[in-house]
Amino acid sequence: MNLIVLEQEDFIGSSGRVELRGRRYRHLTQIHRVEIGAELRVGLLNGLLGRGRVLALHSESAELEVELSDPPPPASPITLVLALPRPPVLRRVLITVASMGVKEIVLMGAKAVEKSYWQSHALKEDAVQDQLLLGLEQGMDTRLPRVRTQPHFGRLVDEELSGLREGAPLYIAHPDPRVILPEQGPEKAVLVVGPEAGWTEDEMDRWDGLGAKRLSLGARPLRVEAAVPALLGRML
Repeated sequence: MNLIVLEQEDFIGSSGRVELRGRRYRHLTQIHRVEIGAELRVGLLNGLLGRGRVLALHSESAELEVELSDPPPPASPITLVLALPRPPVLRRVLITVASMGVKEIVLMGAKAVEKSYWQSHALKEDAVQDQLLLGLEQGMDTRLPRVRTQPHFGRLVDEELSGLREGAPLYIAHPDPRVILPEQGPEKAVLVVGPEAGWTEDEMDRWDGLGAKRLSLGARPLRVEAAVPALLGRML
């Protein structure tokens, strides 16, 4: 945990003190083994970063005095559109992309996406936020990404994609013997990553019809949790 992410309900009244319980308390006491007087990096969810000083340690909670003064790091200009992966993969990917500063994530359906994935607990709002918070802690960020879902491939492509793009370039990950990379540092772009089983020919025709530029890391098909950070790292 590189950053303790605070929420408004952690504050004690209108003071500059917070009380931490649960997972964050256990991490401070069992992993960091903090003592009274220790200083830690903290940040308010969707707010400023700063420092926290441990004032008291109790059997189930820790009390910190915090001062918030610094803005969070700049957000990534990349919108990630991801064919919904298996639930364990989704959890790992959400942590990774949140730590890399991605703020717009759209989970979409495709022919190779199992319908049962859409009923997974991993897609519940609280479960998604838990993974995003872990990513913010890792990346020392406070701005919570927005995650949207669209199970219908055609509806996303026909009705929603233009609003996501707003004229920005569209890239679609696709294995190719040639390593094809975008121009570095786009102000804004949409990156589409498909299912591990791949897109159908009809789906690829739809992407091609939208002018999507095929983006490759080489000929080897990669697992989603490997491909996503590799692609994002190359595009930033």
